[in-house]
Amino acid sequence: MVRAAERAGRPPRTSVWLEDRAPRGGGRGGGGQPSGLDRDRITAATVRLLDAEGLTKFSMRRLAAELNVTAMSVYWYVDTKDDLLELALDAAFGEIRPPGPEPAGTGPADWREELRTLAGAYRALLVRHPWLSSLAGTFLNIGPHALEFRLVVRRVVRRTGLPAADRAGALSAVFQFVYGFGTIEGHFVRRCASAGMSQDDYCRRAMNAVTREPELREAVHDPADLEEARGDGTVEEIRDRDFAFALELLIAGIETMVRRGG
Repeated sequence: MVRAAERAGRPPRTSVWLEDRAPRGGGRGGGGQPSGLDRDRITAATVRLLDAEGLTKFSMRRLAAELNVTAMSVYWYVDTKDDLLELALDAAFGEIRPPGPEPAGTGPADWREELRTLAGAYRALLVRHPWLSSLAGTFLNIGPHALEFRLVVRRVVRRTGLPAADRAGALSAVFQFVYGFGTIEGHFVRRCASAGMSQDDYCRRAMNAVTREPELREAVHDPADLEEARGDGTVEEIRDRDFAFALELLIAGIETMVRRGG
């Protein structure tokens, strides 16, 4: 078991996925590691705690209490808290089930539909796990599940017909949009839950408070004609429509660039 003091003077760790992958755990062995734990169980508990309490409240001590072991016991399976957060990040990506290769003889699926599916799955993941966006922007995010998702996305973008030099830009346009949309949505959903209110009630109360200030009213209130055009609906319904329309704009942009390049 490697301790932080033993790593003094060594280069900083880049990723848990690039470090020594020698297996740990699996009962009580000669080294005295605790029984009943393994890395998968610890990672699953980490995801549950992050979902329930958020990233700022997470600690190895809190995790150990959740598992009913000592904090030192957890260190038989991971070297650092960051290692564990990286494992949790990739475990969350494992919830996405990317489409596999098309069966022989069926021909390729429509890339537009696959892109909609992948973008929707990524958005849902960000909303389900509000802590994920922060970790995805902190770590290399090169675990096996994240890499599988990335490879599937690249395979879909290759089928758009865009030149190779333009594909990275298309990926950025679509998935950085989804990242931003899902991050804001996830934090809003969590804030409403923490307040013990529905999203509609929270939004209504917040808007009523803000629009009492004349200098803020115009910034947060759509003009009457725009409100009418958007139609009625819950906060979730309006947000779903906005997401779908924005994604269609991006898909239409890809189609336009393919035609222009052709």
